Amino acid sequence: MSENCSPPRRYCDQAATSWPKPPEVIAAWQRAATELGVAPGRGGYREAVEAAGVIEDARRVWARWLGGVDPQRIAMPATATLGLNIAIHGLVRPGDHVIATAADHNATLRPLAWLARRGVIEMSVLPCDRAGRVDPGDVAQHWRPATRLVVFSHASNVTGAVQDAAAIATEAHERSGLVIVDAAQTAGVLDLDASAIADVLVAPAHKWLLAPHGNACLWCREGVEPEMLVQGGTGLLSDTLDMPNAFSARHEAGTGDLAAAAGVVAADRWWRSQADGSVEPRAFAAGLATTCRRALEELRGVRVIDGGDGPPIVSFLVEHYAPAEVATALEMAAGVQVRSGFHCAAAVHEGLATPEGTVRASFGPFNTQDDCQTLVETVAMLVAAAPGSGTRS
Repeated sequence: MSENCSPPRRYCDQAATSWPKPPEVIAAWQRAATELGVAPGRGGYREAVEAAGVIEDARRVWARWLGGVDPQRIAMPATATLGLNIAIHGLVRPGDHVIATAADHNATLRPLAWLARRGVIEMSVLPCDRAGRVDPGDVAQHWRPATRLVVFSHASNVTGAVQDAAAIATEAHERSGLVIVDAAQTAGVLDLDASAIADVLVAPAHKWLLAPHGNACLWCREGVEPEMLVQGGTGLLSDTLDMPNAFSARHEAGTGDLAAAAGVVAADRWWRSQADGSVEPRAFAAGLATTCRRALEELRGVRVIDGGDGPPIVSFLVEHYAPAEVATALEMAAGVQVRSGFHCAAAVHEGLATPEGTVRASFGPFNTQDDCQTLVETVAMLVAAAPGSGTRS
């Protein structure tokens, strides 16, 4: 217990953002902010040149993380939500029909709904099953002559279920459609091959990749050119009012977050340093999620949502308690921090049959077996306090 008698913090909300970051990431972030402290590419003095190099290093890291794509086809918006908005607003045309899925995050569904409400596009939302999975064959069933885009989350941020992205992409490409993939929950979890599953792929650095907030990736294959969402200074061709033609410059107007980019480079070094360790970090986090899921399934009155082998997410419900009540009790009694509610995914809960949302625990490489055990034991206490509860025999 700390001095105020609160239990120690047990952060189990890694699907929202990773914490803690590797010490090397914090050190790189701090050095960029306190020792360099410049606008990248906006000067010829030593620190500005070094800062510009950090930005390009981060771009190359993203290219490697996405399976060896061309780094010059990568822009780094501040957030994945911004990147998805650039892609969606920059590629749709009036009269287009767009296919999305019920398992998607609001980062794609809200921009599409906004466009649909204003009559710019029409959209269809494919249903999902009780794990949050979509049938790729539904793409063909919902295809129309005006269909141009298929937009989907690679994995559900509620259940962790991974979509068959290659099959969905094939359905779209066979009909000359474009595919936008939101990889927020798979970048850093799965080995991505962006060119095999998407025409456009967007991912944040701050989740499973363990980098800071302030940096994300927008990759578009050659020939896919979204219209610009933002125009302004780039540090290039400053003597003209025209935006540069280079893909990254066209979508990076304004001063980039140098410290966040330095954190991306440091996170990549940390991940590579773990390759020869006795326990691979991704496998360790997945093991914690599996342990948690299996233990919760043994408790009467607890419904665990099937998720599969994607990000280490465990969504569950406890009979007689609202999700928010469970989350509050976990933190108050044991310091376990989880998320409750709808998780910025408005459409998935009909398919999951979770009208009040879920409790979501998610684990990273710095969580411990004790975090998992404490979570399960505290849920068991809640179950025991509810009428008609117990342990499955």
